[in-house]
Amino acid sequence: MGYTLLTFIGLILFYLLCAWGLSRIPVSGEVAAAPEIEIFLKTNGVHTDVVMPVRTAQKDWSLSFPFQNTRRADTSYRYIAIGWGDKGFYLETPTWADLKPSTAFNAAFGLGSAAIHATYYHQLIENNQCVKLSIGRDQYEQLIQYIDKSLQKDDSGSLMTIGANARYGDHDAFYEANGRYSLFHTCNTWTNNALKASRQTACWWTPFDKGIFYHYR
Repeated sequence: MGYTLLTFIGLILFYLLCAWGLSRIPVSGEVAAAPEIEIFLKTNGVHTDVVMPVRTAQKDWSLSFPFQNTRRADTSYRYIAIGWGDKGFYLETPTWADLKPSTAFNAAFGLGSAAIHATYYHQLIENNQCVKLSIGRDQYEQLIQYIDKSLQKDDSGSLMTIGANARYGDHDAFYEANGRYSLFHTCNTWTNNALKASRQTACWWTPFDKGIFYHYR
């Protein structure tokens, strides 16, 4: 039992060491010749979202994530935050007090399915938990394609909403997503890969939000 416990502790420490070290290795981004679109990286201290304008010439996100799927159905929102994660964790753990060992185990070892959480905002305030990036149209197009590939669709090509009551507040909704969450591909890994896809500065690899924000603060 002692050797088993020491092995377990050693694996945890090795994982944390890799997470710290590899997140400090930057993947350099490309400076846009004409940075016309402002996006944001937002964290709650654990989980990161990519925040974009609701409407641009290239994409109207309200057509993909209808305002009517939120409780308030307010059509005046200017920004949409999109995050990816484990479906069970999202729906069963609105606060850390609700976390169950079974939910954490399933999420950590890729035993569940994935979901996209879309949240609307009227405005954003730049601070230590929200940073702004200015990108070009071609970079934004690649970001759109990355997010689109993460979403599950029905036979008609529409997104698949998860439950009428699966919401945290009045301005959000959940949707079925592709992929599986695990210790090695977390919500923050998904965001980091979104940065890579749109040719922005990113970590070589990170499971934590701290790795991403290390390069932007």
